[in-house]
Order: sequence, then structure tokens, then C-alpha cells
Amino acid sequence: MQFLDGVRPPTDLTYNDVFMVPARSDVTSRFDVDLTSPDGVGTTIPLVVANMTAVSGRRMAETVARRGAMAVLPQDIPLDVVGRVIARVKAAHTVYDTPITVSPDTTVGEALSLMPKRAHGAVVVVDGGRPVGVMTDSDGHGVDRFAQVHEVMAADPEPLPTGIEPRAAFDHLSQRHLTLAPVTEGDRLVGVLTRTGALRATLYTPAVDGTGRLMVAAAIGINGEVGDKAKTLLAHEADVLVVDTAHGHQDRMLEALSAVRAARDEHLQATGHRIPLVGGNVVSAGGVRDLVGAGADIVKVGVGPGAMCTTRMMTGVGRPQFSAVLECAAAAAAEGASVWADGGVRHPRDVALGLAAGAANVMIGSWFAGTYESPGDISVSADGRPYKESYGMASARAVHHRTREAAGFERARSAIYEEGISSSRMYLDPQRPGVEDLIDVICSGVRSAATYAGARDVPSLHERAVVGVQSRAGYDEGRPLYGSW
Repeated sequence: MQFLDGVRPPTDLTYNDVFMVPARSDVTSRFDVDLTSPDGVGTTIPLVVANMTAVSGRRMAETVARRGAMAVLPQDIPLDVVGRVIARVKAAHTVYDTPITVSPDTTVGEALSLMPKRAHGAVVVVDGGRPVGVMTDSDGHGVDRFAQVHEVMAADPEPLPTGIEPRAAFDHLSQRHLTLAPVTEGDRLVGVLTRTGALRATLYTPAVDGTGRLMVAAAIGINGEVGDKAKTLLAHEADVLVVDTAHGHQDRMLEALSAVRAARDEHLQATGHRIPLVGGNVVSAGGVRDLVGAGADIVKVGVGPGAMCTTRMMTGVGRPQFSAVLECAAAAAAEGASVWADGGVRHPRDVALGLAAGAANVMIGSWFAGTYESPGDISVSADGRPYKESYGMASARAVHHRTREAAGFERARSAIYEEGISSSRMYLDPQRPGVEDLIDVICSGVRSAATYAGARDVPSLHERAVVGVQSRAGYDEGRPLYGSW
């Protein structure tokens, strides 16, 4: 990356402060751009879901992995639960969505309450494991909530055979004016496929491990028996280990990384499979060099830019994210490592700029909180808008979860210090309510940015990008007058 006119500004920059200049390009189609991340982790699009309890869970992990991204399970979740989540993600199909299943005598009210768990908005009615009907949200409109689903379902659905080509599935659904259909192997239900899902299956390559199963990462804090936790997560088959704390450039982080690296190397000797190790967060070249020296293959960059983070207002500590990524990416490259840009992402342009600055993956947290796939139940505001609650990972609410095994006095004392918002409403975008909808618009923006730069992949986007600095008025000029982002 280079600055316009070769002049690097004397002040640090946020994503809003900069813009990319179009260059001569021989990349004529956004579909000619390869978005595979260059860090060797295995993501086929450069997105990682942040390890936030209100964002990253099983539904999120399996859904984003089907589209080539990867989710990091939070460190606040008990290890046995993490193990079950990883097992469920690994068991999920790489193409077909996981169905919500009910029996024929399930009440309509119960079925409707389950539908928001998945973006496809339907339940498959099964009898003895065989799909006998499909009920959608519209089937329940105006129906007594204590009626049973067999009374309102579309009976005897024509299932798609497993292994059907996505285009053939799309054509089948379109010809029959169906939005989705069960997928079966014999009489056994394998999953569901929507028309949009069939299209996406031709646009994305799933992020899979060496045995072809969906990938998922897991986070570890820096306190306690870090090495033992790492061994447990490795036994649970986590694909990436993320050692995470808000202030990553500290001695305890370096000690934790060393312990996790030892567990990882022991696992490598036993299995021959090397697990990538991520550490963070830092915002300086010195922090990158120290974490890489302690064992990190990838360094998370970002202090204070998150939508739910109050660190900068509380402490004055942090750094504008674009400059932090730019400096840290250069330092990591010199060490043979990579960086993930963590935080400050609110629009597709921010992802493109993070990659232009040198990030191998961009982490997204709160932006994905208001989707069907994030943990938690949907609530409805007084004006009828659906939302989910989110909170920062340094907030009092998160600290309460993290210290649940501590004595009452210690928990109370820890809760006094918080640097994050404990509750915020993340409204579902009516046009993009599912995480796949957001991935579509993000990848579209990044692909287009690459074509403007004349780049065919993520490394060449960083190499070819020419970035200028703009005023607040310049940023506002680029925003649409109508609609919203």
C-alpha cells in the first residue's frame, strides 16, 4: 500500500479518514477476485467473527463457515460446552443449512417461536426421521397458536436428493415456486436448501479442515491454567486457538502464548497437524514482534475501536485503527506472521480498507450481533422492530460471566471496573436480517474494491492500493443521501 502522492500523514488515521484511489485495472469482473485469506488459516473469504458472547455461537459458526469465514467461540463459555459446540459444527453439512425439526403434533406457537433461530424461516415436520411437511411463518398467520403444525403445514414436500447440483436445485425450487425444500438421503433428512442458499453455494467455498468438515476457532483468556485449557480445546478439535485479552502487550500474555504454543507443539507431534495460534490485542510494531516471538502466528490488532467498547473514553488508551493495522501488518510481515484487524468495522468499505492496510482477515463483532444467527432470542421494540441484545466483552455483564466461579467478594470487586457497554439493542436490518446477507454485501464491496485497485487477490489488494486522506466533509460526500447503512 502507498499513500497518494507518496506523502504519509503525520497523524494516525481511522477508516473514515481514508479513501482508495482507482487505478488502471485489467480485472473486469468482481468474480475474478480470489478472497482467500493469505494467513494459511483456511478461510476462503477474509472474515472472522469476533469471540463475543453475544455474537459468536454454534449457529453463527456453522453458517459463516459454509460461506468461507470462521467464528471464534468466546473464552467465557465452559470448556465442555465449547466441546459440544465444536462437535455440532463439525457434524453440520457444508452445503445444506441445518433444519429446525418438529413433530406433527407440535403446536403452531412453538413452531413459530423456533423459526427465528434460522434465516430460512421454516420448520421441517418429521415423523420417524422422515420429512412429512414444511411449515413457514406465513403458514402460521391468523392460526390459533394451540393448533398443531400438521393442520397448517405443506404436506408431503418433494425433497431434494443429497448431492444435487446447486443450479439444478435452484431451477427445481423456482419452477415449483418454492423458497426452500428438505434435502434427504433415502428417507433421512440431511438439511434444507433455499433458492438463495443454492445461489450462494456457487459463489462461496466453505472453510473446512483437513477432513472436509466446517472450521471453527476457540478463544482462551490469559489467566488460570492456560496450557491445560489449550490441550482441552485441541482435544475438542478446535481449528485455531486465539489467546485473547484487551491489552495483549503484557508479560502475562507472553507467558500464556508460550504455554499454548507448548500445548500446540505437543499436539503437532502426536497428530502431525499444526494448529495456527493467534494472540492479541496490540496496536504497535513492538507488540507484534513480542507476540510473534512468544509463539503467535497471527496477531490481533485493535484497542478501543469496537462499537461496544468504552476503553478510549475511560482511559484515553488506544489507536486509530487504520494506522494501527498498517504499522502492525508491516511488522508482522517482517517476522513472517500475519495480522487480523479487530474492530472499527461498520461498512463494507472498512473491511476493504483493513485488507488494503495489510490485514489477512478482518474481525467483525457487533455488526453481526443483530442477525438471526447470533446467540440469544429476538425481542421486539415498542415500535415493532426486532432486535437482539449485545454487550462488550469488557463490560460488567461480561465480567460477571467470566468470574462466575470466583468467590462472591472477588466477583463484586471485579465488576466495579468495566470498559464496555453492558446492554445495547442491535436491530435486525429488514433488508439484511441474516449474517449471510451481510456477508454478501461485504464480499461484494471488497471484490469491487479489488477491481478498482486492479487486484486479483487479497495480497495484491494490499500491494496495489493507493490511499488518500480526506476531511470529514469528504467522508460525508461519499455517503448516500437516501437509504441507510
